[in-house]
Amino acid sequence: MKIESIQNKKIKERTKLHTKKERDKTGLFIVEGEHLIQEAIHANVLKELYILDTIENPFDFPCFECTQSVINKLSNQVSNAKMIGVCQKQTYKNDNYSKVLLLDDVQDPGNVGTIIRSAYSFGIDCIYLSNKCADLYNLKTIQSSQGALFHLPVFVCDIKEKIKQLQKKNIKVYATALHQKAKMLQEIVPENSFAIVLGNEGSGIKQEIVDSCDECIQIEMNQFESLNVAIAASICIYYFQYNKK
Repeated sequence: MKIESIQNKKIKERTKLHTKKERDKTGLFIVEGEHLIQEAIHANVLKELYILDTIENPFDFPCFECTQSVINKLSNQVSNAKMIGVCQKQTYKNDNYSKVLLLDDVQDPGNVGTIIRSAYSFGIDCIYLSNKCADLYNLKTIQSSQGALFHLPVFVCDIKEKIKQLQKKNIKVYATALHQKAKMLQEIVPENSFAIVLGNEGSGIKQEIVDSCDECIQIEMNQFESLNVAIAASICIYYFQYNKK
């Protein structure tokens, strides 16, 4: 089927997916580019495919052939886009995870996406987001994750309550905080099960969350006192994964 007008009913409906409200309502979200669409196909979540009518469909998946103006209407890019996928949100069982990250109000979608990418790369089981974190299905979050969000369970929850639940399972929870009682990362000997909390880019982890954790840790540095939260997450995950007892 070919779509030539931005006034097409389906295009009008799918364009609404640029808003979180519509994504939450429909359970659908948009991905852009060949790599992310391929990852969505592998995860069996791709529902619709829209491709520029001047290029061949590189996937074994039926598509709508669209004019450039139609593709651009679906896209969030400034430059001309070539292919758009519409995906179904995944659902996972929220239990039996022993290596987890908890993000307390991390607001930049690029940071959230990069953390998801690192977490998947270094063997984290799942990620818990607070209600004020950047939306998982924001296009920048998706792009920064490089498709990792299709393979790693991510939940939105009350972080303080989730910490209590993890502790009841004898999973030690570490807060990454610049705190006078914080241990240096190299002093930690990780267990096979662990949870690491990372905080907001500007204000860090809320004090009540810090207080509910078992220990505070900080990364040894020679110059600056703090790092970008996504970089800090990557360093901590790598250390905890490859320095176990």
